[in-house]
Amino acid sequence: MTPETRQADAVTAEKRNETGTGDGTGADDGPDGLRHLVEGARVVLWDFDGPVCRLFAGHSAERVANGLASWLEGRGLHGLLTAAERESLDPQVLLRAVDRRHPGSDLVAELEERLTQEELRAAGSAMPTPYADPLIRTWTAVGSRLAVATDNSPRVVREYLASRGLGACFAPHIYGRTQELNRLKPDPHCIRRALNAMGAAPATALMIGDAPTDLRAAQAADVPFLGYARTGRKGELLREAGATAVVESLEPVLRLVRH
Repeated sequence: MTPETRQADAVTAEKRNETGTGDGTGADDGPDGLRHLVEGARVVLWDFDGPVCRLFAGHSAERVANGLASWLEGRGLHGLLTAAERESLDPQVLLRAVDRRHPGSDLVAELEERLTQEELRAAGSAMPTPYADPLIRTWTAVGSRLAVATDNSPRVVREYLASRGLGACFAPHIYGRTQELNRLKPDPHCIRRALNAMGAAPATALMIGDAPTDLRAAQAADVPFLGYARTGRKGELLREAGATAVVESLEPVLRLVRH
């Protein structure tokens, strides 16, 4: 048994304790629905932080968000964020909030670069999502084309994939955060960029994401969606948003692709 398999088995067992499910799929619409999604996918679009890895596993997103908020306060911009935005502990929420109030400004550009640098630091201690690496390699081996469609910096995605030997599975199709921050998900911009570049029809693609914004972006682009829920709470949020196919492990997806 490899270290990756032991890690994956441990995470799967943890998930069963969290959710009370143990059927090995966790797919809401059952194995036939999951099979239909997987077998119909000629192009697979991956969200990055969640389905591919836990980017902030060793570099706290909460600490990053607090650091960005403190940087704004140090510039006399404490009032730029609402209390709810400061307390969100999500650096993406802070970035979007500042962009809404000062779109296209030097302030936003500097804040975005600061977030990118924090994401680059986080990439060094990111934790691979169980079964993601073999699933990516297997999907590539059977002839499917892969892309990343994410709100993270594309520089971060490229660095992480290279560190795992996965860059060739995606290159050059990595579509991440740009200076147009109003085009982050749930706007389907990154998904449509991927489809256009790959010459793929939406119906032949599959989006794998772990957040309601991923689902809404996929729906807006008419792309089928598979939710990945590492925790029971993430699964609840996806289902409440309307996701009909949600897995708590990528292992059943890997099994289908292998067959």
